[in-house]
Amino acid sequence: MPGTTRRAELRSGGERPPGGQNPQYSAAVGYPENVLAKDEQVVLHRHPHWGRLTFPAIILIVASAAAAFLAGYVNTLNWEQTARTIVFGVVAGIWLILIGWLSVWPFLNWWTTHFVITDRRVMYRHGLITRSGIDIPLARINSVEFRHGLIDRIFRTGTLIIESAAQDPLEFQDIPRVEYVHSLLYHEVFDTLGSEESPS
Repeated sequence: MPGTTRRAELRSGGERPPGGQNPQYSAAVGYPENVLAKDEQVVLHRHPHWGRLTFPAIILIVASAAAAFLAGYVNTLNWEQTARTIVFGVVAGIWLILIGWLSVWPFLNWWTTHFVITDRRVMYRHGLITRSGIDIPLARINSVEFRHGLIDRIFRTGTLIIESAAQDPLEFQDIPRVEYVHSLLYHEVFDTLGSEESPS
């Protein structure tokens, strides 16, 4: 099969996962405190998978090598210093435009994209100049699903699909260790639903 999809239904009841314990949480970078409610705790914080930076990194290496080669070649020619300076300036300008557009900009977009799970909600923020995002309360999540193909499994990434009570399914692409995130989120939602249904 070209890919794998797994779905966890969260509102159909059933037994608590084996062991009755939440999975062991790894240390994660905390989301900025000013967006968290009082006593809200970050469970997981991820940027998109590093694979998004592969093409920008290749562009950086190739463009830098080409610029250095061209500058070195021009330096060997018997040109006047003014002509060399102009050519060097043109090469540097083209290099800056290519690197800024195809390497720096994608990196900043990657860096400013956040997928966060707290003990109350799922948060997604992205955008460098125009910021946008969405919050999904854990108590409103109906099901959690992940999907990844062969290449995704090799690089341990994939798409996480969250279906909530009030919205169409939302897809979050390039989530690192998507199976682990899927399991972690399932247990967080399970615990949230269990605490809401327990008698006060």
